[in-house]
Amino acid sequence: MTTSSAPLAGKTIVLGVCGGIAAYKAVEVCRRLVDLGAHVAPVMTDGAERFVGRTTLSALASQPVQTSLWDEESPIPHTRLGQGADLVLVAPATARLLSAYAHGLAHDLLTNVLIATRAPVVVCPAMHTEMWEHQAVQANVRTLRERGVHVVDPEDGRLAGGDSGKGRLAAPDAIVAEVSSVLGQRDLAGAHVVVSAGGTREPIDAVRVIANRSSGKQGYAVADEARRRGARVTLVTTVDRPAPIGVETVCVETAAQMKAVLDGLAATADVVVMAAAVADFRPVSCTSGKIKKSGGVPEIVLEPTPDILAGLGAAKRPGQILVGFAAETGDLVAQAQSKLERKNLDLVVANDVSQPGVGFQHDTNAVTFVRPGGELESHPLSDKRDIARALLDIVVGLRA
Repeated sequence: MTTSSAPLAGKTIVLGVCGGIAAYKAVEVCRRLVDLGAHVAPVMTDGAERFVGRTTLSALASQPVQTSLWDEESPIPHTRLGQGADLVLVAPATARLLSAYAHGLAHDLLTNVLIATRAPVVVCPAMHTEMWEHQAVQANVRTLRERGVHVVDPEDGRLAGGDSGKGRLAAPDAIVAEVSSVLGQRDLAGAHVVVSAGGTREPIDAVRVIANRSSGKQGYAVADEARRRGARVTLVTTVDRPAPIGVETVCVETAAQMKAVLDGLAATADVVVMAAAVADFRPVSCTSGKIKKSGGVPEIVLEPTPDILAGLGAAKRPGQILVGFAAETGDLVAQAQSKLERKNLDLVVANDVSQPGVGFQHDTNAVTFVRPGGELESHPLSDKRDIARALLDIVVGLRA
């Protein structure tokens, strides 16, 4: 890869490294960023130097490591670094760093850079599980997210001292992917993207519902990625989970409620991604109270729910992009192609939910993108965020 064609060519990234055993991974993150063409300016805290040598990081970065507010040629290194950065990345970010940044405390070069910069900031926490789950740490993370800081959550895995749990620094490829996404082209700027997520719930009585196992994770990933690309995003969801920062959320429960909301939004939307798993049937009538076991096995008569996607396809405006999902357990491509044609779609994202790690409730997915004319593009088992990026790459191409 030549420098001119590298994805991060011309971008200056300040790489902050805090004191923690995960600091050794910062060396690999640095190498990957440089390989992608970035100019990496490393800043280490005093604690970081106890875990990784500055000589190592200096050798792989684009310039020597800086550690102090006082011993550099520039009298104001924090301002110079903060103003010159296209992005500031902190990996690993300790609990102390998160607290200082959230509260505006500038006690060393790195925290001064963070407070002095107007560039996007990505922080990658790493600590023991008990620390990560502490209310104060979680409150600081929420504060940073609300201010627009990009947080790459830690992973489950082996920790220092033989422990295991949530708190392990995200993998270098995930960190670099987040940096690339934040600095990526805003190719959906000005577009209104509507995304549905989760599984609808059709009431049987006051307690019971007909539902499915959809977690909404794929729809949320699509909404977050669309927002990162500059779109105005509206997420129509049945899932009780925090929405991505900057995404407008409308909560619904039943297929009828989702249809009413989506029909209204789709009238002016540029892109509609129907990632929700809508129940195909609902009870003809819903009992106002709880059906008692003592009354015997009830007879539940079902009727079809409204076909939201078909309605959106019938009303699709010229230039509007409509994406559907097909969760199948066999004849994947044939089923997806049929849905594409019957419902006037521009793209179908098909997955075989009978396969391990695919679809419902998982953090991963394996899909085949099906377009008109029989064009297929398969993606192996990947993080749902990667699937979201690939999906929107296709959407951008369709809008071109």
